[in-house]
This record gives sequence, C-alpha cells and structure tokens, in this order.
Amino acid sequence: MKASDLFVRCLEAEGVTHIFGVPGEENAHVMMSLLESKIKFVLCRHEQAAAFMADAYGRLTGKPGVCLATLGPGATNLVTGVADANMDRAPLVAIIGQASTRRLHKESHQNMDSIAMFRPISKWAQSIANADSIPEVVRKAFKLAESEKPGASIIELPEDIAHDETSRTPMPVRKTRRAAADHKAVARAVDIIVKAKSPLILAGNGAVRKRAATQLLRLASKTGMGVVNTFMGKGAVPRQDEHCLFTLGLQSKDHVNAAIEAADVIVSVGYDLVEFSPEHWNKKGGKTIIHIDFWPAELDDAYPVEVDIVADIADALWQMNELINQRYEGKLPLFDIKGRAKLRQNILDDFAMEKNDTAFPMKPQKILWDVREFLGPSDILLADVGAHKMWVSRYYQCDDANTCLISNGFCSMGFAFPGSIGAKLAMPDRRIMSINGDAGFMMNAQDLETAVRLNLNVVAMIWMDGEYGLIKWKQQNQFNGRHFDLKFGNPDFELFAKSFGAWGKVIRSAAELKPALAEAFVQPGPALIAVPVDYAENRKMTKRLGELSFTI
Repeated sequence: MKASDLFVRCLEAEGVTHIFGVPGEENAHVMMSLLESKIKFVLCRHEQAAAFMADAYGRLTGKPGVCLATLGPGATNLVTGVADANMDRAPLVAIIGQASTRRLHKESHQNMDSIAMFRPISKWAQSIANADSIPEVVRKAFKLAESEKPGASIIELPEDIAHDETSRTPMPVRKTRRAAADHKAVARAVDIIVKAKSPLILAGNGAVRKRAATQLLRLASKTGMGVVNTFMGKGAVPRQDEHCLFTLGLQSKDHVNAAIEAADVIVSVGYDLVEFSPEHWNKKGGKTIIHIDFWPAELDDAYPVEVDIVADIADALWQMNELINQRYEGKLPLFDIKGRAKLRQNILDDFAMEKNDTAFPMKPQKILWDVREFLGPSDILLADVGAHKMWVSRYYQCDDANTCLISNGFCSMGFAFPGSIGAKLAMPDRRIMSINGDAGFMMNAQDLETAVRLNLNVVAMIWMDGEYGLIKWKQQNQFNGRHFDLKFGNPDFELFAKSFGAWGKVIRSAAELKPALAEAFVQPGPALIAVPVDYAENRKMTKRLGELSFTI
C-alpha cells in the first residue's frame, strides 16, 4: 500500500479518533489517506491552538492527543503547545511534514532541522527515513508519549516517503505494566509516617493520573493525614473531604502554609518540582520527605528525600495501605484529622468572604464563588495563564480529579480556550468552561471560529483589565508598587463573538454573571462571557496574606 495509507492505519491501531491541525502541501498524501479513515481531522486556525487542543485531550483521556502541521513555519507554530504538553505531563503526538529527502542535504525552500528543534521539548523526536519503518516509529511514538511520565513525541514524515509503496502492517498495541514499588521502601515509608508527630501529604500532578487519587484518599483516611495539593493536583482529594486542606502555590504566606510549617514529615505523591519549587515551602529545611512518583526524585537542596519510592503511584499507595491495614488493624486512623479542622474552617471562611459582594468591576473572589456554585462536580474548568490563574488556583477547589486543568509546568498563555475545544471532544457529555485573561484569550481567539464550525458548546470567560495583570502584580510586589506600562486595548467582546457566529455577552453588573452562565451553557454552539475584573484585589491579597498569623 501507499506509505501514507499505512501511516493512517497505524494511527487507527493506536485508537486515534481526532487529529487537530493545519495541513500543508507536504502533508497532502496523509490528508488524502485520512479521507478513507474514521479518524476525524479537526481543521484549526493556528497550529499552536491545535497543539493545545491535543494537550487537553491527552490530559483528560490518558491517551495521546494528536496534532498535525506542515514543515517550516507550521512546525515552529506547534512549538509552544508541544512544550506545554511535555512539561505539564500530557501525552501528545505531533505529526509534522517535511520536504523531500532529495533536498534535505542542501539549502532549499522552508527546509530546516525540525527534529533538532523539537528534541529539547519532547520525550522523543524522529524523522521517518523509509516507508517500511512506519509501524515501528508510530508505535514507539505513542508508547513513549503515554508511558509515565507522559509527554510529547514527534513524528516527521517527508513528502516523498509518504507516497512510497510498502507491504508492512501496523504493529499490535500491547499494554506495558509498570514496575511495582519496592517492598523495603514501602515499609520504610510506613515506619516514618507512624513515628511522625505531624505528617502531611503533598499531592501533585501525578496524583490525579492512573487511579492514584482513589488510593491517595484511602491513605489519607487510614492515617488521618491532611492533604495539600499543588495547582495541578486539584481534586486528588475531594474538596468536601475533611482531609482536604486545599491548594499550595502562592509564594506569599497563606493559611495552608500553616500545615506545611507544622509538618515534620511530607509524603509527596506525584509531585513535580516544575510545578512549585520546594524552596518556597521548605525554606527552613528539617523536614523528612517521602517521595512517591513514577520517576526518581529530582535533586534539589530544598528537597532532601529520605525515602524514594519509584513505581506506579497507585500501586505504591495500595501497598502502603495494605501494610498499614496489616500492622495497625483496629488502631486506625493513626492521627486525628480533627486537629486540622480549625485550619480547614479558616480556609473555607476565607473563600466565602466575598460571596455576597456586589461591587463592579467584579472582585476575582466573587467571580469564582459564582462559577464554583454554577459548575457541577464533574464539569471541567480550564484556567489560562495570568493573574486570574492565581485566583483560580486558590479559590476554585474540586470534587474530582482532572476537573480543573491548569498549565503550571510550562505556564503557556493562550492554552485554556483552545484546550477547552480538545476537552469537549474528549468529554462531550461534560460542561466545559475556560477562564482567560483578555491578553491570553486574544493569543488564540481565531479558533473561536473552529468551535463555531464544530458547533461545540464551550464557554469562554474573559477577565477584562486591559493590561498584562500578572506581570504588573509581580512588578508592584518587587518594586514597591512601581510597574512598567503594560496596558493595551480590547475589542468589544460581545460584537467579537457575534462576528464569528457565537453567543457573547459583556457583564455590566455582578448580578448578571450567574444568569449569563446559565444562558451560555444552553447555546447550541460556543459562548463568550466578558467580565470586567477589579485587579486592585491583587495587591490587597498580597498584603493580607503577608500579615497572616498562622494557627493550626
């Protein structure tokens, strides 16, 4: 068969249902082969948006999201989205076109070494040198992208190879079992926890993957340990559970830091240092750290690991739970979680402080109170990068794992709205919403047309302040209130949405927000809600958190 036909059959064998992308002439044979396939090609308006769609799709399904671009500028436009998936541990396979192998050795039109460009931001990047190697290359790309820790794989298919003839067939997809945790390491970890005075669990990005959340909650319940999560570990323990002490990640002091400071033992589960450096929560040192993850712990002066359990997280936690059952049956829980009740109530009271606020422009706290009340336990919120991300991270808490997607490894502006398209295609029965700053939304606003064309009811909320708010906030904190001029102009977002054929509304009072959300989610296609936000609250929160007196 033609090589491009084999390539598509290999994608089908991997279970691919959607490919997000912008094709070029070098992808022509692949696109023609896709015409005969059940795989749906989602034509996007920018390659970066396509990569973000694949990123979110991969995070939610656990199977690699797939994006496609042509050579040269098409490939370079994928870079930010691919890097985001790779550093945020989302399985992704990017397919890129390339010029004929007959001219790669010399200066020629749009010819560049794309594979070399992608290597630092992917787990594996490979050009297909002959048609017969297609089954092996595709199988390896998907296997590596999906294996822990997930990330990005790149496949380059030159245009002349794509129409070569081959008699090969797709390789079968076989499940790979991860290694079980070392029993001596598990026993040592349990010994340390039992002897601790105030142990605490830190749940990171890996804690919401591969059934880990179920075993994590069992461990918390059996031991009586409280659980603090990172931005990307939200939902590892349900927000209503008494063991949940909510989110760590603001570099200022916060109520949750009281639990961290009081802890003598930290059990970190699926914690990636790329999310939030340990120097921010272990400044004084002296804590005994148990690291449970798919990879060995990163070396860091502020992260001295006493026990490094390198294995499937769910299996490691299961072994710990079983050992605790055997040793301490009838004596569980080991610690009284009621000792954390005052701290937990302080945090909950803090979250509710502005719930009845009617000020306009709206305070971030009030916006998120209304959003959290409106969205159900399994609905999915995607947060873009900007000042709003810090507010979402602190105030928006979750009932289930993977119901709040935040880019906090690579931290890419422009992720949330196109990501919501990928999320809706991955989870069509869920309500999907993105919260974006006005700067981040405009970075991929063109793919509003994609959502309209697909008739997807994704809701994009835009927080309007007319400047790069997070950069302003950080400059003000660092330079005693001074900041560079970071203002810009915005379109009329209501008219902007309507010009694409979408529903749109600009909020003009706090009372309009909940009714607007209700109206947005019954639209047949995408909806856009623009909310003027009062970011004077940024520095007020910095000041208030800096003055907190910790109690636990």
